[in-house]
Amino acid sequence: MIFQGTQIRVVLFDVGGVLVELSGMAVFLSWLQNRISAEDFYAVWLASPTVRAFETGRTQAAAFAEQIITELDLPVGREEFLREFRSWNRRLLPGAVELTRRLGPDYTLATLCNTNTLHWPNFMGHRDLFAGFDHHFASHLTGKIKPDEEAFQHVAVTLGCEAPEILFLDDSRLNVAAAKNIGMAAFQVRGPAEAEQALRAAGVLAE
Repeated sequence: MIFQGTQIRVVLFDVGGVLVELSGMAVFLSWLQNRISAEDFYAVWLASPTVRAFETGRTQAAAFAEQIITELDLPVGREEFLREFRSWNRRLLPGAVELTRRLGPDYTLATLCNTNTLHWPNFMGHRDLFAGFDHHFASHLTGKIKPDEEAFQHVAVTLGCEAPEILFLDDSRLNVAAAKNIGMAAFQVRGPAEAEQALRAAGVLAE
């Protein structure tokens, strides 16, 4: 479909919070005694040098746990932290499979997510969902992380298209803003229902 004068060729999804539940957020916020909101926590998480190193594949899980506990002053030990952290991103959100299957025949489908060696196997375990995807851009494999613009540019270069030909859906306003900065059509959405609304607004799904 055409979005603001440009033919959309690629629909690019964030995974956690859009297609798969981000189930660990409440635990993290409780460790922080709910001093900040979930939205503010996303900003802290995305800016953390410890998180960035782990989610670009530059540190191992044990070192990451020890460093993030210190950085955020979390009241837990390494093993408890890793046990909770591994359990993130387990449940497929209702409607995710059906939504992506409706897009598959007409568009290149890809994911762009900040992830790591602990969470990626959980994502890939959802075979019914990801069977219809053509490409995955996982930060710990590419070494490029949102909201850095190079993460979005890497997608466009790899897929051989221009940024305006890509429609991006993410639950983080920072990531959406970064995608828009390089010319992508982008929407902040939470869950498949909001994703469907955005796809309809862009003309990618018929009303």
